[in-house]
Amino acid sequence: MNRIPEHVAIMMDGNGRWATEQGKPRSAGHYAGMLAVRRTIEAAIRLGIQNLTLYAFSSENWKRPKQEVDYIMRLPGIFYNTEMKALKKAGVRVEFFGNLQALPPKTLAVVKKTMEETIQNQTLILRIALNYGSKDEIVEGLKEMAQSNSQRIQEYEELRQFFWTKEMPDVDVLIRTSGEQRLSNFLLLQAANAKLVFIKAYWPDFEGDMLSDAIAAD
Repeated sequence: MNRIPEHVAIMMDGNGRWATEQGKPRSAGHYAGMLAVRRTIEAAIRLGIQNLTLYAFSSENWKRPKQEVDYIMRLPGIFYNTEMKALKKAGVRVEFFGNLQALPPKTLAVVKKTMEETIQNQTLILRIALNYGSKDEIVEGLKEMAQSNSQRIQEYEELRQFFWTKEMPDVDVLIRTSGEQRLSNFLLLQAANAKLVFIKAYWPDFEGDMLSDAIAAD
């Protein structure tokens, strides 16, 4: 690799299909996907990546079966209980973004707790999109801008100050697993100039060397 990107974003796709093909419930795929998150964080730190963003739950995912959605909403708590000690030791700062206020109260509580307890860490910023849609972000940002006393917006950077992702650097490399080749309403503006890499493997099968291969891909 000639250059390590500052910001890598990943669309973690294929958990459900991975589970179905193995005759397991979809929840097993989401749990296996959480283990892949652990491996990816470790790989990102080894490579020296400063910003890693993961698409965990879109604003459209509420349409999935209630049992599956309920399990996904429990995952931040499972993630906290199993990974927090290692994240703190590794110096990982965790940030969640999206329409967080619409999350179930227990989910929102653990999201806030995770962010508060890692806010001083600086080795890697791990951003997790939860109840996120890029179109929603743009609309909400424009609403906030209209209600502010800001002067006429002339530059993109001036508009970004109203987004949920206002502190996020633009994406250098955007990876999607499972073979799908769509952006699915994820960081449409922030990834405008990103290199797009599509990987056939389902997310639970994602390994650290796949991250380095994706970064190095032409």
